[in-house]
Amino acid sequence: MINLNKKIQYFFDLVLILTRKEIKVRYKNSFLGYLWSLANPLCFAMIYYIAFKVFMRVNIENYTLFLICGLFSWQWMANSITHNLFSYVNNAQIIKKINFPRSVLPLSSILMEGFNFIISIPVILSFLYFYNIEFHSFSYIVWIPILSLIQIFITYGLSLALATLNLFFRDVERFVQLGLMMLFYATPILYNEAMIPVKYQWIIDINPLAKIAVSWRNLFLHGTIDFSYIISSLITGFVCMCIGCLIFNKLKYRFAEVL
Repeated sequence: MINLNKKIQYFFDLVLILTRKEIKVRYKNSFLGYLWSLANPLCFAMIYYIAFKVFMRVNIENYTLFLICGLFSWQWMANSITHNLFSYVNNAQIIKKINFPRSVLPLSSILMEGFNFIISIPVILSFLYFYNIEFHSFSYIVWIPILSLIQIFITYGLSLALATLNLFFRDVERFVQLGLMMLFYATPILYNEAMIPVKYQWIIDINPLAKIAVSWRNLFLHGTIDFSYIISSLITGFVCMCIGCLIFNKLKYRFAEVL
């Protein structure tokens, strides 16, 4: 029991250290610091607003806020998956020389991106205030930690699998870039899920990132949660974790020789 506690403590300490390192590296020699993590989704929100609201006149109320609530959570997922593709390649020297749980490397990047997301929440709240939309403080306090954990499970499972495969098959990077682009447009971020024709609703069901993204937006805008989406996201997270751990455990013994 004591050894198990030590192993758990060691794991959490290692994750904390690596996450701190990721944050320091991200903001090292950066004058604007974390503001750069806000610039990307805000810039795209402006572009999409002009394209879809001004030009195409999409009939969605408070469209700028609608976009921001989806883009910030999407950035957490997409950036985590993209950066983690090279989490083992970029840490080759550490993997060769030090014996530690390799599985923590993708997790530290996800937590770093999660930190960026958490500090972007005040921006979302500022837009809520600007648009005179009611704050649902109790719902935020209850559901933000829950949605964050679910998103970590989903993203970690995908990242662990893809980072491992990318170590052996470098074409995975190209497929992931194309896949994320397709998933973005298949996720109701630029449009409302109610706008999708019934015969195409299955696209949301097979998209592992869709329902968690919609849940974030509904939480911020309305303070509501669709429990069917939560259950579906939990199942997705469990499946992603199983697949990720299966691939990682199958190939982890060959990391050193490949690197």
